[in-house]
Amino acid sequence: MTAIHETLPHGASWIARLLEFECDGDTFLAPQVTSGPAQRLFGGLIAAQALGAAGATVDPDKRAQSLHAYFVRGGKYGIDVEMQVERTRDGRSFDTRRVTAIQEGKVILEMITSFHRPEESADWYPQRPAALTFDDAVAKAPDLESVDRFEIRCRPDDTSPFAVPPFWIRTRDPIEDDPLIRACMLTYMSDLGPVPAARPSGAPDEPGAGMAASLDHSVWFHRPFDPHRWHRYEVSGVNNSDARGLAVGSLYDDGGVLIASTTQEALWRF
Repeated sequence: MTAIHETLPHGASWIARLLEFECDGDTFLAPQVTSGPAQRLFGGLIAAQALGAAGATVDPDKRAQSLHAYFVRGGKYGIDVEMQVERTRDGRSFDTRRVTAIQEGKVILEMITSFHRPEESADWYPQRPAALTFDDAVAKAPDLESVDRFEIRCRPDDTSPFAVPPFWIRTRDPIEDDPLIRACMLTYMSDLGPVPAARPSGAPDEPGAGMAASLDHSVWFHRPFDPHRWHRYEVSGVNNSDARGLAVGSLYDDGGVLIASTTQEALWRF
């Protein structure tokens, strides 16, 4: 295998380092993450790396449009993850890719993702009053390794061990001005809020009490994302049934511009 990001400068960001794949054709070996807050790999990490592997096979003029991922089984820290990319279609405006993430010979994630060459068009979204204003939010440092790269501001009454949406979030560290790296950053970040938002009434919120896990996750990338700006992540639970909770999210920048939309279904057993 050969490295595909040999030109990364010294001092590249943590998210860029996670995309320093070794590759053999359209098979990519992701950099290992040796430890984490739980036994299972953080879903946002694997989804971000899968998007990065897909993007490495696409014309850089095309930007991430959307992704739809299934978390097939839990991954483990400290073990290689292989990303197999299938070039489903290359078009003039859109490229479509399928990514299968494999660890120890078993599939842990399946993703379909699309990339689109930017076009001039109507630019509209519905205005939405903030469910939590920045001035009303307070700094919080959840005891989770997956969020230690970010500054987060939550509701004053959020005493959970998580960051329960709505919350405000931005990167602590500089991130390269590269559309694919920033799309991967947004993908990583977008998995921080949906599981607690999908928690059914009466379910415990202590880590290790019962079982909660992401089942699938989707992101639509609407507009350029600047991780250095504060963003408001609004996520609402819209259904609980059959041990599954569905959450729908919207990510706004500090000017109220809609940057991305998300959905996720989570398994909740307690």
